[in-house]
Amino acid sequence: MNPKISVVLPVYKVEKYLNRSVQAVCNQTYENLEIILVDDGSPDNCPIICDEWKEKDKRIVVIHKENGGLSDARNVGTLHATGEYITFVDPDDNVTSTYVEYLYELIKKYNTKMALCTHTVCFENGKKLVYGDESDECLDAEKCLERMLYHDVIDTSAWAKLYETRMAKNILYPKGKLFEDIGTTYRFFIESGRIACGYKSQYFYMIRKNSIVSGDFNPHKLDMLEMTDQMADKVIRRYPNLRNAVVRRQVYARFSTLNQMLDVNGYHEERKAIIRFIKQYKKAILNDKRSPKRDKIAVRLLSMGYPIYKMAWKILK
Repeated sequence: MNPKISVVLPVYKVEKYLNRSVQAVCNQTYENLEIILVDDGSPDNCPIICDEWKEKDKRIVVIHKENGGLSDARNVGTLHATGEYITFVDPDDNVTSTYVEYLYELIKKYNTKMALCTHTVCFENGKKLVYGDESDECLDAEKCLERMLYHDVIDTSAWAKLYETRMAKNILYPKGKLFEDIGTTYRFFIESGRIACGYKSQYFYMIRKNSIVSGDFNPHKLDMLEMTDQMADKVIRRYPNLRNAVVRRQVYARFSTLNQMLDVNGYHEERKAIIRFIKQYKKAILNDKRSPKRDKIAVRLLSMGYPIYKMAWKILK
């Protein structure tokens, strides 16, 4: 019999999408599941919806808790998990019917502690961006990290991955931080040593207004810099050859944050620090053959001055 696999859904203010996501998990071709719905003190109808699903499917476990944020909800689900493997699904996203089976078959094929798949980005206007193809391979941790740092198909997301549960229980997400996956996924790669990588899209990542990625700027979005720099320090210490890739990712995190601050008043010191960091590593980015063209254009624009960068980037984005 196939081992039990735990699927954790951290639930908070997603009543519009929750039924669809839970249904997709219940409809998995891989049936030996433990489906953990962690109600993170959601103020809408999510707690009721979770309890209704528990009555419909005996595989569903519902945990009601005080609001502690996404990381805390994932951690609570992880610590309650009894499956041999664990995966995460955000309840405003969606998955294919073969999502769990695909990841588990990769782990079996390559005899690894974790597997990952690619995803499809779905926008509210109906546009979709599909990443990956039909291939698969096994990468060592260093190569997997390098590709992640360059945004080469492999990413930092907590979802679209399957982990040994005993490993996940020792690698929890930083409570109270946004972009918590940046500060965590690299640790899974390092601990796993070898990662089964499947490039067939099995996960649908939904981009919506007011999401962590697309919502208005707030101080917590500076967490991206903290999480990225934390990752950078640990990765460089273990894999010195990845210094260029790490610097590229740090610069990317600065540009990503800076672009969200273009029309925001205040944060003058934070903005100055971001620009100073980017200029410090200008040559490293321009000389790195693997740095994306977009990064190099942004560096050149910023070197002409922030006002020019701000004006140009609004046109180019």
